[in-house]
Amino acid sequence: MTTQTIGIKEFRQNMTKLYRKAQKQNICFIVMNHQEPVMRVEPIDEDQLILEKYADEIDEALEQVKRGETYSAEEVRAFLQRKKK
Repeated sequence: MTTQTIGIKEFRQNMTKLYRKAQKQNICFIVMNHQEPVMRVEPIDEDQLILEKYADEIDEALEQVKRGETYSAEEVRAFLQRKKK
């Protein structure tokens, strides 16, 4: 990903064009106001969104592993076989 700086006025005037450019060309824009960075505009990583959506469940699963609350593949197969009967 490349990074470019732009002024806040340019950002306001060309917001739609800039976000499309960010998506197409994988560019991160740092928006500046009087030579100070005020925000970052970058494409959204779909995989990151999925991880964020399930972050709580992933954290809980990792805690269960630490506590030893897991099942082996053999235990799961046996459980599923009993459910079929």
